[in-house]
Amino acid sequence: MVSKILLPLILIATSVGFATWMLLHDEKTQIKVPQPPVMLIDVIVAKKGTVNFAVKAHGTVTPRTQTTLISEVSGLITEVSSVFVVGGFFKRGDVLVRIDDRNYRADLKRAQATVASAKTKVATETGLADYAQEDWQRLGRQLGSSKSATALALRKPQLAEALANLDYALADLDKKRGDLQRTVIRAPYDGLVREKKADIGQFVTAGSSLAVTFAVDYAEIRLPLPEKELAFLELPDAMNRDKINYPPVTLTAEIGGEKQYWKGEIVRTEGVFDERSRVLYAVAQVKDPYGLESGIWQSPLRIGTFVEASIEGKLAHDVFVLPRGTLRPGGRIWIVDDDDLLRPRSVRVLRADEEFIYVDSGLEDGQLVCLTPLENPLPGARVRYEKPVSNVQIGQSK
Repeated sequence: MVSKILLPLILIATSVGFATWMLLHDEKTQIKVPQPPVMLIDVIVAKKGTVNFAVKAHGTVTPRTQTTLISEVSGLITEVSSVFVVGGFFKRGDVLVRIDDRNYRADLKRAQATVASAKTKVATETGLADYAQEDWQRLGRQLGSSKSATALALRKPQLAEALANLDYALADLDKKRGDLQRTVIRAPYDGLVREKKADIGQFVTAGSSLAVTFAVDYAEIRLPLPEKELAFLELPDAMNRDKINYPPVTLTAEIGGEKQYWKGEIVRTEGVFDERSRVLYAVAQVKDPYGLESGIWQSPLRIGTFVEASIEGKLAHDVFVLPRGTLRPGGRIWIVDDDDLLRPRSVRVLRADEEFIYVDSGLEDGQLVCLTPLENPLPGARVRYEKPVSNVQIGQSK
């Protein structure tokens, strides 16, 4: 009976004691405001520098001089040179083709005989005219007459006809001599046979095509340049051709799995914009493309090669070169201020290519530019970064 009374009292006393202890040891709840997360980003230090702009274009190598060799006489081809093959190199003056010249030699001899006969006729008529003049003067003294002789009496028409026949014979002789010389087709320059159209034993007529050749002193490449790129180049034209150096150009092509390089220069522009593509064609020229004259071995720049050209352009000073990915819509970039807070900055982009942008205003030297792509960044957001990325190499622009 006593235990039934004491047990509830003990439980009540314990509860009261525990509650009293909890009240005595109660601490005020601390409310902590959550801090926004600090983003880790990559940054680059913006540095001013000088940029040598370069403009890239593509084109196909073509010969500066290309010729279709035409036969000027008719006859059977009796001889061809060993270099008269597709891809054969030749020197200026080399005999490429000979045509049977027997008929032309006979024609030349006949023309020579005609000239000799005409000269004899002229000599005869000259003598007869002198005799006629003397006879007329003798007759005038005998008759006591001072009447002038007629041209016919002095045989002037006959002498004029003989002189005309001599001129005709000499002209025909020159033609026959030229026809004989034209039976030998010689190379007009140092070059290469591109296409062969005739061979030994073939009968050709005057006007027949024998071959297509081109000179190997220079090769040319037509390079299309958009209007927007012209401001970064100093191209030769009719007004300043003698006042500037021709812009250097580097040509590259992958041949046999290896990249090959050639040096050239822009020598002219075609002077008109293409109506459809709105580009201006500049012509690059490469000297001795097959390396025949330099004496230094190099991979030949073959006609028909498709090449990429990098044209050296103008210098731009006080320009910031930044990776293209730093540019955001609206012509803005994000910088990090001295308090490590993100700030938007509007800049003026002078030029942009596949890898870089070139900024000439809106930035200050030494500012940190955010490289990390951010989704919906907020101005004033706190960021952190490790060591800044080295500045983009200042120098050649693509």
